[in-house]
Amino acid sequence: MTLSRLNKFIARATGLSRRQADQVISEHRVKVNGQVARIGQPVSTSDTVQLDDIELRLPTKRTLLLLNKPVAYVCSRRAQAANVRTIYQLLPPKYQTLKTVGRLDKDSSGLILLTDDGDLAQLLTHPSHAKQKQYQVRLDRPLSSVHRQMISDFGLELADGLSRLTLSQLSPDRTCWQVTMSEGRNRQIRRTFSALGYQPVSLHRTKFGDYDLPDDLPAGKWRQIE
Repeated sequence: MTLSRLNKFIARATGLSRRQADQVISEHRVKVNGQVARIGQPVSTSDTVQLDDIELRLPTKRTLLLLNKPVAYVCSRRAQAANVRTIYQLLPPKYQTLKTVGRLDKDSSGLILLTDDGDLAQLLTHPSHAKQKQYQVRLDRPLSSVHRQMISDFGLELADGLSRLTLSQLSPDRTCWQVTMSEGRNRQIRRTFSALGYQPVSLHRTKFGDYDLPDDLPAGKWRQIE
């Protein structure tokens, strides 16, 4: 008999976020063993949980997908405009309830993880675990040695705090760089370079924690990780 918070159970069974799970609980749409549930209620594998009178079941096998996200796709389930595509359009229907582990903005490409395992998602994204991420960034002009030192050694103060990135040169002309970071605030890499007058022409994620983007995985394709 494994105990779990109700919102976590619902999230794993439906693909909703835990906040959304709390919302449906507060709307009295959830029952545990026939009784209207309350937020924060613990449940076990022997309990019967229903959402809108439909019994919820946990997936018997946890799923983890590795997707090579193309540019011009967003990581939300629904596009904000008719001409915007989402990464879920690249997946078969049976995987469209999976949650993304972190995000990439519309103009960025590369490694995206999707899973129904909330514990894994928490492990990979929570700041306390400091999982490393790597990106390949191409700038519109060569990065000066002074600016490289500012970013790597001292960090740059942005509106939401200090940004410090580890940089490794990838091209002789100093326009292509490997960026390694342990955090991942919204558009942090782009904002860091832009603060010094550089425009990132492309940004491609190649690594997230222990997961690397395979060289033989084309853009727009995915692979299931056992």
